[in-house]
Amino acid sequence: MIIQICVGSSCHLKGSQRIVELFQKAVEENKLDDQITLAGSFCAGKCNREGVTVTVDDEIFAGLTEEKFPAFFEEKVLGKLKSEGVF
Repeated sequence: MIIQICVGSSCHLKGSQRIVELFQKAVEENKLDDQITLAGSFCAGKCNREGVTVTVDDEIFAGLTEEKFPAFFEEKVLGKLKSEGVF
């Protein structure tokens, strides 16, 4: 699985650095280093008034905030890995 976090100017101002840190911690805590590649990206063209744009494989999600992160990681990352039989 490839997760790209937008680090463009708009997302940077909305906290992309913190989202990167949360992903790094969650991947480490769940021992998913071999299953997930984290990468930075520039604008995906889905800017939102709130939050950061994240791409999980080829699916784009706009508006990720620190508060929404736990549910997002559980559903969109762990849920997808479980459905694929990886986790």
